Amino acid sequence: MLVNLNEVLKYAEEHNCAIGSFNTPNLENMVAVISAAEELNVPVIIMHAQCHEQDAHLDIVGPVMLLMAERAKVPVCVHLDHCEDLDYLKRAIDLGFTSVMLDASSKPYDENVRMTKEAVRLAHAKNVSVEAEIGVLGGREAGDQKPLTKEEMYTDPELAKRFVEDTHIDALACSFGTAHGIYKVKPELDFERIKKIKALCNLPLVMHGGSGVSSEDYVKAIQCGVRKINYYSYMAREGVYAAREIVQKDITFYHEIATYATERMKKDVLRAMHIFYNKCAVYSGIKRS
Repeated sequence: MLVNLNEVLKYAEEHNCAIGSFNTPNLENMVAVISAAEELNVPVIIMHAQCHEQDAHLDIVGPVMLLMAERAKVPVCVHLDHCEDLDYLKRAIDLGFTSVMLDASSKPYDENVRMTKEAVRLAHAKNVSVEAEIGVLGGREAGDQKPLTKEEMYTDPELAKRFVEDTHIDALACSFGTAHGIYKVKPELDFERIKKIKALCNLPLVMHGGSGVSSEDYVKAIQCGVRKINYYSYMAREGVYAAREIVQKDITFYHEIATYATERMKKDVLRAMHIFYNKCAVYSGIKRS
């Protein structure tokens, strides 16, 4: 069942949980994520990040994501992640994506607002939800890192409030101690900052760089107001581990590797989902508006 971000975030608010949002640059990822959501009977978000364009072209992977969502037994939001280009964002909307994230967080505030408002105008005209970001997370989806000051890494709550009021977005990605990619040291999350941003903005908050955060910190972040958790790196790494294992065995065909890796990634997704959904509040029904 294809739904937009607002619909699954409503579920998250009602159940005091977070919706798992997983990058799916290939079919194996899609199968792992959607089959896990169906097994637990919970809504889910599958994402395509613009930085994955070189590996998975939007015009090819997008229609497959949409087909998988439409055929799913649970609500699935198809989301464009970390889009830095309004033309690319419009392409996703025209393809049928039900949610988009415009990431102009690295730009000056006024330019971030201008671009985000245009994204909202384009998206809301087609019942597409919009996520945007204020504050810059460490790393990027593609894995490159750049040094950031604490002021850059942590979102100013007052500025977040102003940003939400200026742009009319549906969900806010903010920086409170997470980073993209594989963690080399344990992340230190600023939970009081999350609480303050939630209180001032009254909007669903998004955790980027969700892979590698401890179970306890996930739970605390959800209690503070996080309603969407982006997760990819550790799921993808499990697929690599699985592939390394099975190639040591007597196999003949590539699809055996893909199937084995998919099952391993699904196990990791299920582990994450049990935490995100508070040990799986049962899906009680979301209808497409």
